[in-house]
Amino acid sequence: MGCNIRNRLMLVNLLAAILSLSCQISAKLQRFEQRIKNDEKLRFLVVGDWGRQGDFNQSDVAFQMGRIGKELDIDFVVSTGDNFYDDGLKDENDPAFAESFTNIYTAKSLQVPWFSVLGNHDYRGDTVAQMSPALRKIDSRWLCLRSFIVNTEIAELFFVDTTPFVEEYFTNPEEHTYDWRGVVPKRRYTDHTLKDVESALKTSRAKWKIVVGHHAIRSVGHHGDTPELVNHLLPILQAYNVDFYMNGHDHCLEQISDHTSPIQFLTSGAGSKAWRGDLKNLNEETLKFFYDGQGFMSVQLTKSDAEIVFYDVMGRVLHRWTRSKELHSDM
Repeated sequence: MGCNIRNRLMLVNLLAAILSLSCQISAKLQRFEQRIKNDEKLRFLVVGDWGRQGDFNQSDVAFQMGRIGKELDIDFVVSTGDNFYDDGLKDENDPAFAESFTNIYTAKSLQVPWFSVLGNHDYRGDTVAQMSPALRKIDSRWLCLRSFIVNTEIAELFFVDTTPFVEEYFTNPEEHTYDWRGVVPKRRYTDHTLKDVESALKTSRAKWKIVVGHHAIRSVGHHGDTPELVNHLLPILQAYNVDFYMNGHDHCLEQISDHTSPIQFLTSGAGSKAWRGDLKNLNEETLKFFYDGQGFMSVQLTKSDAEIVFYDVMGRVLHRWTRSKELHSDM
């Protein structure tokens, strides 16, 4: 009988552990409130694939971000991932955090919140350290989590952890080691991420819905489309009238329209190393803009209008695009 009781207790503990893990994985996305200025206009910059201790023109891009940030009086910065090359952060005390972030983005206009997702290079380091509150004690601007929501009075931004969706990182990691703590089992994690994103989008009443991930859904750059996101994430974005999907991963700047919905796919992954010269489907009819060099993007939103601008490493405007919510017209 004693053995049966012990077995039952072990079973109860196992079930409790499984239930606890399931609850942790499927918890609702954490939400952050971001106030905007009294003119009821939201302004922010988007940059990705940048963390190289200032090399590969990272410092030059940062300087121009500071200049444009001042002109626009931005509210925050969005980072689309691959924040620290080549292999993320080693731990919470890794000097790369200051060398690639704090000491690079020094302009007064950039002393605003930085909302960041993890990229595949970040997963090659200590992901828990990169998401640690300890980094905010070093630089209070920094906020990096797996998936979360930033709510403003005009728009909601849904940040999605896309790296665990990519099968190749699990089946063919080559010489790389990935930090999958908190992610495995993969299928359960990605299923719950999709459910949480869908639930958040379904209940959102925001004028503008913006989803941010590291990997592209649509891209003509080196990496191209991400099939796992095309198959699993894109249908959710289409179903709930998402306006923009913003990403990095490809080291370029680009805008692609969706075939069947108003979604604009906006790549801003040119924060440092670029000029890969490996392009795909440049004749694609939905391609509105592509640039293979370094740069960044600005976003300005009112309740009725959006303006997207891409800049090069010298701060020159490369491409400008606007949309009106009422008229549903693009230019």
